[in-house]
Amino acid sequence: MENFASFLYTPFLNTPAWFWLAFLAVVAVILIFDLGFLHKEQKEISAKESFVLYGMYVLVACAFGGWVWLVRGSQSGLEFFTGYIIEQSLAMDNIFVIASIFAFLGVPRIYQYRVLFWGIIGVLVFRAILIGMGVALVHAFEPILFVFGAFLIFTGLRMFKKVEDDDDIENNKILKFLRKRFRITPQFHGNKFFVEKPHPTSGKLVLWLTPLAVALIMVEIVDVIFAVDSVPAIFAITQDPFIVYTSNVFAVLGLRALFFALSAAMARFRYLQTALAIVLIYVGIKISLVPVGIHIDTVLSLAITVGTLAAGIAYSLWKTRNDPPLDQQVDHVDPEDLRSENPSNP
Repeated sequence: MENFASFLYTPFLNTPAWFWLAFLAVVAVILIFDLGFLHKEQKEISAKESFVLYGMYVLVACAFGGWVWLVRGSQSGLEFFTGYIIEQSLAMDNIFVIASIFAFLGVPRIYQYRVLFWGIIGVLVFRAILIGMGVALVHAFEPILFVFGAFLIFTGLRMFKKVEDDDDIENNKILKFLRKRFRITPQFHGNKFFVEKPHPTSGKLVLWLTPLAVALIMVEIVDVIFAVDSVPAIFAITQDPFIVYTSNVFAVLGLRALFFALSAAMARFRYLQTALAIVLIYVGIKISLVPVGIHIDTVLSLAITVGTLAAGIAYSLWKTRNDPPLDQQVDHVDPEDLRSENPSNP
């Protein structure tokens, strides 16, 4: 028992192990409750249920942030909530792309939640790796923050130019690679990611990917790509790996729950990308000032982030009030087109 107690207080990335265990326990409980109880039966998620589920995740995140505030102090608590809001705002752009992937592949709404849920597992793993690498780099060479800052500013400036651009999923390199290298069934097979079917030449039973698996792979890779932008952003607020990781995970969990309430109206948030670009540029400037000893107040950063996003959302809703929803603007792919381009693996 004494050894176990000693283990709980053993520092891991400058945080006692029991903090990490408590966080993982909270995430495990809500995911089990989510999939094992709330969504035990396969069903289409309504916008109302999406809002309720999102509210549950927000309450859990706020309770966790309050606990951090209580046991680690007001500064850590404020950093958690600021990081949470920044990460959630930057992850909004992720929803745009995921909604486009689902619309293009024609993924039925009844199966979309399954893809998003299992995508969370990838978020937990890949963000841990990226954050761990980022923390190690910052601790070993603090001027790397200049590089992070310059990258965020560059990304923000690029986003200004891409606001009016449409994502060409048909020519997406990930989709082309999957079509060429893997056997993909021409139709969905319920909620299955893999099925066994006869090989087209040998007749032996082999494993095939379903279009649902294609959607999951693309969503996972998109998550990693967006994490490259969002993870460095929170280093402008704190370099504490515990705060960085937990705020990241809670932000992504919440937005995945909100997906079904937002996806149909995603086109109405067209100008939100401009607001996100401004936030990225601001965060890039803030993180670039850290190595020279200039620290912008966390409360001010929180106010600027919230104000910019609120303005972007309000302007988007007013400017696009007569626009059709996203699912009427994106062409659906013919399932037959998902078949491999490799003649030996049609």
